[in-house]
Amino acid sequence: MTQAVDPLAATRQWVETFVVARNVCPFAGREVARDTIRYVILDAGDWEQALLTLVAECERLDETPAIETTLLVLTPGLEAFDDYLDFLEVAEALLADQGYEGTYQLASFHPEYRFADAEPEDPANFTNRSPFPMLHLLREAGLEQVLSHYPDPEAIPERNIAALREVGQAPLAAALARLRGGD
Repeated sequence: MTQAVDPLAATRQWVETFVVARNVCPFAGREVARDTIRYVILDAGDWEQALLTLVAECERLDETPAIETTLLVLTPGLEAFDDYLDFLEVAEALLADQGYEGTYQLASFHPEYRFADAEPEDPANFTNRSPFPMLHLLREAGLEQVLSHYPDPEAIPERNIAALREVGQAPLAAALARLRGGD
């Protein structure tokens, strides 16, 4: 039985109980503690409005240095992973067209995320799986700064993949389902 869940609350919980708790992003805990993550929900069924909101969030980051990063939770409208990838491509092109290339970067997360070279059941996919489709809007300058002080940042993806494969697909899928309000 599926129950209604608040997508923003589920996303916050995912950040704390998965991203930070499993150290998937070694920089996220600091931003959670500093309360510098902005969470925004938007209707991705209307691409034009969703893309306008993305640009507005870039403008908000321009004007608000106290916000380090924004998670745009895209619901409803992009439940199909292929649709999400199409939207992501348009969003990345829009950021470049608006002059934000090199200023902001989009990281992508989706409940059905699958790396091109991975099997659907590969636990490695959970490095980019989230309760709801989302775009993570990051300040490139902030990212460069934390990466410059982190030993061997290139090893982060491989470390995450190994750790998640050790956990296994079933427990990871169950945890994600709980965040989405599933049994």
